[in-house]
Order: sequence, then C-alpha cells, then structure tokens
Amino acid sequence: MDPVWRQQGRGRGRSQGRGQITGEPSVVRPPGAVRSEVRGASEVKVSQSRFDDIRRSDQAAAQRLATEALSSSSDDDDDEEEGGGKRGQILQSALCPYTSHTGDSDVSLLEQTRHYLNEVCQSGGITCLICIASVKRTQAVWSCSGCYCIFHITCIQKWAKDSIFLVSSVTEEDFGKKDQPWPCPKCRYEYSPRETPNRYYCYCGKEAEPAPDPWLLPHSCGQVCDREFKPSCGHRCLLLCHPGPCPPCPKMVSVSCLCGKSSRVPRRCSAKAWSCTQTCGRTLPCRIHTCTNTCHAGECSPCPRVSVQACACGAQRAERPCASPEWHCDQVCGRPLSCGNHTCERVCHAGVCGECPRAGNRSCSCGKTKSVLPCTVDVPTCGDTCGKKLDCALHTCSMRCHRGACETCRQEVEKTCRCGRYSKLLPCHKEYLCESKCNKTRTCNRHQCKRKCCPGNCPPCDLNCGRMLGCRNHKCLSVCHQGSCYPCPEMVDVRCDCGSTSISVPCGRERSTKPPRCKELCRKPPSCHHSSLEQHRCHFGSCPPCKQPCQRPLPDCAHFCPAPCHDNVLVKTNDRALLAGPWEQPVTPAFVCTALPCPPCLVPIPISCLGEHEVSPVPCHARGPFSCRRACGRTLSCSNHTCSLECHRVTAAPHSDRTKAGKECVQCEEGCSKPRPAGCTHPCALPCHHGNCPPCTQMIRQRCHCKISNLYIECLKFTSADDQAKQLLSSCQNQCPKQLSCGHRCKLLCHSGDCELNCVQRVKVKCPCKRIKKEFPCSRVRLEDDLVMCDHTCQELQKKHAKARAAEERAALEEEMRKQQAELEAFEKRQKGRRKKNRRVTEVETEEGPWLKYKNRLLVPICGVLLAVAVFYLLQLTNEMTERENTG
Repeated sequence: MDPVWRQQGRGRGRSQGRGQITGEPSVVRPPGAVRSEVRGASEVKVSQSRFDDIRRSDQAAAQRLATEALSSSSDDDDDEEEGGGKRGQILQSALCPYTSHTGDSDVSLLEQTRHYLNEVCQSGGITCLICIASVKRTQAVWSCSGCYCIFHITCIQKWAKDSIFLVSSVTEEDFGKKDQPWPCPKCRYEYSPRETPNRYYCYCGKEAEPAPDPWLLPHSCGQVCDREFKPSCGHRCLLLCHPGPCPPCPKMVSVSCLCGKSSRVPRRCSAKAWSCTQTCGRTLPCRIHTCTNTCHAGECSPCPRVSVQACACGAQRAERPCASPEWHCDQVCGRPLSCGNHTCERVCHAGVCGECPRAGNRSCSCGKTKSVLPCTVDVPTCGDTCGKKLDCALHTCSMRCHRGACETCRQEVEKTCRCGRYSKLLPCHKEYLCESKCNKTRTCNRHQCKRKCCPGNCPPCDLNCGRMLGCRNHKCLSVCHQGSCYPCPEMVDVRCDCGSTSISVPCGRERSTKPPRCKELCRKPPSCHHSSLEQHRCHFGSCPPCKQPCQRPLPDCAHFCPAPCHDNVLVKTNDRALLAGPWEQPVTPAFVCTALPCPPCLVPIPISCLGEHEVSPVPCHARGPFSCRRACGRTLSCSNHTCSLECHRVTAAPHSDRTKAGKECVQCEEGCSKPRPAGCTHPCALPCHHGNCPPCTQMIRQRCHCKISNLYIECLKFTSADDQAKQLLSSCQNQCPKQLSCGHRCKLLCHSGDCELNCVQRVKVKCPCKRIKKEFPCSRVRLEDDLVMCDHTCQELQKKHAKARAAEERAALEEEMRKQQAELEAFEKRQKGRRKKNRRVTEVETEEGPWLKYKNRLLVPICGVLLAVAVFYLLQLTNEMTERENTG
C-alpha cells in the first residue's frame, strides 16, 4: 500500500483526484528506494534510520533515569497537594464534625491535629522509633497515650517484654515477684505490665483489628472519637477517630472571670479561663497588705513587701519579707525554769519553756538504779558493771557504771572479709577488707565490677554506654545498661536541593526519607545550547532532558532543526570487555551522555514526479526528481493500450500531446482486446489492430435437447440466429426418448422443455367381469372411468357362479360340524376315565395315621413307668418316717 504522502498527492493521468500538500513530516517517506534516486539519498536514509534506532532503543533507559532524577516532581507528589486530591478529601471528612460545629473562624485550633493527620496520610510520614522503619497503613500499630507516638505493635510488645525483664533481673530477690513498669521509648511515660498491648485497636479504642479503608484515615475505625478532653471539662471529642491529642473543646459555656468580679460571658470551653484585668484586692496571708496583681486564678502570690518583724522569742527585730513572718534568732532562750535553779537551754522559741529536765526520778548512767534527788544534785554511779551494748552490737561494756559514752570495743575476734574469701583476728571495732578484686559482670553485662572485697551486690555500672544507636549517627550517652538503647532523640532536617524547603525527621531516617517537594523553580544552568531550560520545580540530580526544539540551522538548506534538543542524549555503549571465563559476571551496559547530530531535514517540498503524474511533498534533504511508482499510463501507438512501465521520464516533442507515448515507453505486444459479438467466446485471431474484427468462423460443439447427440454449429450462424432458429439448430431430429407420466414414450421429435401430456397410445379396457374388451386412447382412459360396462349375458353368468359358490360353502360348513361333533365325543370319553382315578386317590388318603394305629402299644409301657416311679417315692417317704420314730 502506498504511503499517505503519495495517496494524497496531486497529479493527472490515472490519478484518482487532486490532493493537498501536507506539512506533516511524520508521514513523509523519503523516496530512497526508486530507481532514479538522486545521488547521496542512500547515505541520508542510513543516517535517518540510525537516528531513529538510537532514540527508540534508549527511550526506556533515559525515561527511567530522568524519573529517578526528578523524585521531588513525580506523580506521587502531585497527589499530595494540600487541600486537594484524595488525601484532602480524607482530611476534610475527618475534620468535618469539628468545623461544622465551630465554623471556619476557629480553624487555628486544629493546627496540631491537622499536623498529626497529615503525617498519618503521607506515605512514609510515620516512623517507628524502635525499628527505624516506616509505618504502613496495613500494619498493626500502637499509640502512646503520653506523647501519641505511633509504633509497630510487635516492636512495642518486644520493647515492653525486654524492659520488664531487664528491670526485674537487677536484683535476684525481686525477680518475677514485682510488677515492674515499662517506659515509652520516646517520652518515658510508664505503663504497668497489664497495660502491655496484646491486640491492635483503632486510635479511639472502640474497634479491634480495624480493616484498612482507602477512604478513611489509616488505622481509624471511622466513628466519632468520643474521648474526654484533657484537662477534663465534661465534654467529649467531636472528631472522627484520629491520631494525636484531641483538639481543644469547641463547646460554648458561660463563665465568670478568674477573680469572680465580672458577670458571666459566653466563651469557648477550651478558653473559658479569662481575666477581667482588674486588680485582685484580696488580703494577703500577712494580713497587712492586699494583692496588687490583676485578675488571676488560684491563691494569691506571697506578699512581695518588707516589714519589721520580731523573732519567736521577741529578743530581736529585723526587716523581713511579709511572706515569711515567723523566724528564729540564734540566741539561747535563757529564761529561768520553774525550779528557779536552772535556765532554758533551748534556742529562740515561742511559748512556755517547760519543766526542768533534772526534776523527778532519775537513773544512773547504766540505767540500773533510780533515785529521787533535787535538780541541783547529780545522780551518783551505782558501781555495778555498765553492761551497755557497744557499737559493734556484739559485746557489752565491761567498765563500772560511768558517765559519758562507752569506749570502743577492743576484743579480738576472727573476722571474715566482706567478700567471704579470707578471715583474720582483728579488734572488733575494725573492719576487715581483703585486697582481691571482684570479677563479676555488672548489671550492664559488659564491664567487670573491679571493686575490692565486693560482697556480691555489685553497684550499677557508672560508665557511659557508648554504643552506636539505631540511627547510625550518634552514640548512646546514657549510663551503661542492658538491652537495647533508647531511640535517638535528635531530629534531622531533610532539605530540598536548593535548601529553601525542609522537613524534620527522626535521626537515621534522613537517608531513606524522600526529600520534601519544593515549590521553587530549579535554578541549575542549562547543559545544552539553549539559553534557559523549561520551567520545572526544584529537584535532585541532573535536570530532565531538554524538550525544547533544537532550532539550529541545518546544513544544505535554510530550515532549522525541529527535533527536540539532542545535545545530551543517553546512549548505550557497546564496548564490552571479553569475559575470562564463566565465573565472571557480564558488566551492566553503561550509558554515555553525548550529543547526537541533527536529523535530516524533513520539511516537505512540493516536487513533481518523473512522469508528471502528481506533485507530492518530498523531504527537503531528499528533494529532486522521483518516481511516484504508478504506471506511466500514456496511450501507445495502437490507441488501445497504455504504457505499463513504472513512472519514468518521457522525452516528448514540443507542443505535442502529453498523453501520447514517447520513445521511452514500451511497444504494444498484446493481442486484440476489442469486445466480441454477443454470445461469441472466441478471441480475435489478429494482433492489436484498428477497426472492426473479422467474423468468427469457429465451430461450436453443443448437446441437443435430449442430451444424447453432439451437434457442431458455426459460431457466426448460431450467434446471429433468433430464438426459434436456435431451438431448431439445437435439435437432432430424432424421436424424444423421454417417458410420459403414463409410462409411454413421447411421440414428438427432439425438443426443448417438457413433453406434452396428451398421450395418443391405444389401450385395451375390460368390463368388470373381464368378458368384454375394447381399445381407447391413453389420455381418455386416464380421464374417464367406466368406459366398458357389463351387459345382460354377463349378469346371468354372475348369478350362476353365485349359486355354485353358495352350495360349496354349505357343504364345507356341514363337514366342519361333523368334525367338531366327533372331537366332542372323544373328549367326553377321556374325561370319564380320569374321574375313576381320582376316587382311588381319595380312598388312600383317608387311611389311619401311625398314632392311631400304634397308640395302644405305646400307652401301656408309659403308664407302667409312671406307676413304678410313684411306688419308689412312696417307699422313700415311708423309710424316712420310720427312721424319725426310731430316733425319737
């Protein structure tokens, strides 16, 4: 099929119409395959095909590299536009119950909640601080009630289990006995072991194992939160199930100011505490001054003024703050006691000094003897052994009752060192410590104790942990400990390429976090010959390929290159090193950024073909005479045919008809192709010629009407005859061999069509009794019935035959009756003999049975046996009675 640029051309001759010159370079096919192609067209075709192959082969790889370089401008980021798209609809549906109650004027109250919702909806926005991995919407999670940080439920369960085990294992005595709490990895909020999560719940805790719904917040049940506000105000949250803390209470309440002086005004429940800006005026605890602060809540602050105040004993006066009116000086009281002999030895105090401490019953120094003496007389010692427990708590004082403290215990005892390895004789008041160092591992399970004479309860490790945290950037600064370190508390800023946009992520996530989407334009200079690149957003890596038209002037023409910029095109290198053996892996093909030459000029130029059939657009680089590949179509000298050669150049005389063939056209070598007379199927015997063809002299072989004989008729005579003459020529003049419906042969000569139905063949017809016979035509016999009837003679003969037939029937009937009577008599004779035989059988069956026949013979012995048994038993009874009488 011809290309479009040829089908829509303009020409004459056999062309189907006039077309328009199109300017579509994509439909232009360079005529490099024609025989009369201009010089150098093959090289241009090779260059064009090479350029197209390079573009097609490298398109996938270049597109992939360009997409990776433009990570911040991908389609995924376009879906995350604030307030638009699917994420905006989800956020709007979650905040709708709150905004419908408060209106759009108080949307600032939802800033913190909106921040949590954006993090949940954003892909990779939430990071589990335990495993430093992104939290997906299909994974089971747990949220801390203190800091609202979200963790994988499997991670927090392992964290809680490890924390409880490590705390319990510090002291072996309490291991497994106490319910040790476990802390949140981020805020250190403590939970009891019973609060360890064992199921996956939504944020509000109403639904367990919430199914993921693409039109709801991840891990949300979609119901109203209904949690109490913190601090509690009596109202509940109106938002749909959401992460993070509940927003401030939006309810309207009527409250007074903090000091209670102003009247009630309607305010938001979350901001119901308000100040009327008036002076408080309440009396301060000093009872001298009043509060000068503006309207405030709670107790008034301490009085800030200074006044002269006396001490508790009243001996001194000094300027002191009104907030602390009670104070004590450093002097001893010195007032005389009730005894009149001693003075109070207490330091400055208020109230009565009390009784004299030396009055009443007093005991000696050892406490064994009591006596009542005046307060001016000291209690004498009793002279008995002191007997008080010394500081060692093992021995008693051996001195006589004495005043003052007992001396140090000096008894020598065998003491064991603190670690229990060695023993030695030492004074009881001295402690024995050996020089051996403890080799046990401390609670951190990393460092040894190294304390001298350690009793076994090694102190906690006081060294720094120093292990690398999960972020791989910082080391743990806590005291050396067991188990996993707490997550890194640092936050790292991830910035875009230009640095104008940044987001804060947990330390360690900056390597896997996608840079933020920057709305600024890229500021990198172009790498091609254009003065500026197409406007695109800030991104990392190299800029996307320039898609602007090249617009460089093409060689050998005045047009500019319309192709996309091809200064930096990724081309796969074919330089592959030979492998030394099957153990070496083939190297991945590398891509080289290179500048490709401009493709050939494809601007269509209207040029006429060699045979001047059409004017078609031809690419500028292949402009010149070309063949349209149509037939020449010029009329040959025979005036009957046209030149069948492909479009070619024709040298014609000046002012001659352009439809006539020239010397370059072919000579007519075909036969005569003029139409033949109607019915003649024979070609003209002459070559292609002028004028009428001679009459046809060929003979036609044709079957006759009856299809039996072959007739030979002259073609001219048969084609020029009328229908009746043709019927006559096609007949063999023999009798028609067809058979009529009556079974006779057609009497006509060979003819066309169906035979006549009027059969004239003579047929014999008889009367019903077959006595009279006559001949009639076959057609009359088939149409008429009862042509021959019986006469009087036939009737008399029929009567005679009827009488003879009746006599024969009667004779046959009588003969049959005789046979039946003879059979009946023979049957009755046979029945009489059978009755006698039956009587004999009945008499045999009435004979007596064996019991009736032999019963007398059987009854006599049976009765004898029974009588003998009875006599035997009577004799036995008689013997027994006799024996009883004899014994009695």
